[in-house]
Amino acid sequence: MDEKRFSEMTTYELQQEIQKLNEKAKKAEQLGMMNEFAVHERRMIMAKAYLLDPADFKPGEEYMLNDEGSTFQISYLNGHFAWGYRDNGTTLDAVPISLLKQK
Repeated sequence: MDEKRFSEMTTYELQQEIQKLNEKAKKAEQLGMMNEFAVHERRMIMAKAYLLDPADFKPGEEYMLNDEGSTFQISYLNGHFAWGYRDNGTTLDAVPISLLKQK
């Protein structure tokens, strides 16, 4: 059976997928399979983005990036991705909105 895209999943299905990915990530980490761990972690971040409402994130505002302690200023949103600049840099970057939190 074909896997559904995150955008096609219900909230319940997304939560189930996040739980499965979390278990796979833990198992991969325990086995020392860091590449596989990183893949599951990234997929989990993406799934979490689809649980959020992009309308809650405003272009022009600055947010903290969850794990880095960096800031991110949103230029525009495209779906569940915020495009903008890290730490007032000059390179346009995209991050899933699940990585952003209010300052």
